[in-house]
Amino acid sequence: MAKIITFNQLRKFKSQLPEGTIHQIADRLNLPVQTVRNYFGGTDYDQGSNMGIHIEPGPDGGYVTLDDTRILDMAEEILNKSKE
Repeated sequence: MAKIITFNQLRKFKSQLPEGTIHQIADRLNLPVQTVRNYFGGTDYDQGSNMGIHIEPGPDGGYVTLDDTRILDMAEEILNKSKE
């Protein structure tokens, strides 16, 4: 199921993640690390791909539609565990 958030919310969420989370997610989903970085707003498509993220102009950095929330869900799980 798709999820819509603002680009700034997505970047703020990424900045709260513990160090190493991007690599951990990439390993668990068998994805290139750069693909996970691109999911959170990176733009290096030579090293990684677009993982179902669409950015539309708008307030707060624009609107981001996430077609596939597996990366975000996994990141939320890791962040919640780190806060316990």
